[in-house]
Amino acid sequence: MEVILLERISRLGQMGDTVRVKDGFARNFLLPQGKALRANEANKKKFEGQRAQLEARNLERKSEAQAVAEKLDGKSFIIVRTAGETGQLYGSVSTRDISELVTAEGFSVNRNQVELNHPIKTIGITNVAIALHPEVEVTVSLNIARSVEEAERQAHGEDLTSAEAIYGEDINENARPENFFDPNEEGEEEAGEQNA
Repeated sequence: MEVILLERISRLGQMGDTVRVKDGFARNFLLPQGKALRANEANKKKFEGQRAQLEARNLERKSEAQAVAEKLDGKSFIIVRTAGETGQLYGSVSTRDISELVTAEGFSVNRNQVELNHPIKTIGITNVAIALHPEVEVTVSLNIARSVEEAERQAHGEDLTSAEAIYGEDINENARPENFFDPNEEGEEEAGEQNA
């Protein structure tokens, strides 16, 4: 199906472009969201008549997005989640979690503006892109940790995905089998049984 784009859409085209897209994409996303019109003569005339208004509205939205982008770009957020010793999260951090966190900080961000290919499932520092406008994108840093203290340690470059990082460097020495039982004790029990 051929459609006329009413705004810039990444990997598709600019406002006013006539592009060919799959029918389902047009019917289920572009047309209901008001991002495109079917490419027929009546709609082409309608678009040309409204072009100046659409461009002015787009410019206004873009300038608003750039004002927000200046405050939001490069900002760091801490997310506290429960995780195993290897750093694997119990659950995951999704686009909804990120949008709620950023919105709680005073920025209006929808979950469909957060560009995350797959949910985050491990602790660590991750950069995430947020598209405030089709032409304005910012990157925020997410510091995912088990606690605020661990988040601060991670921010200083520490790796918290090993048992040593969580419990201290001497974990392996304390966990040796000889620290849990006395090898001489077993020999005394056997001697006691033989005497009886």
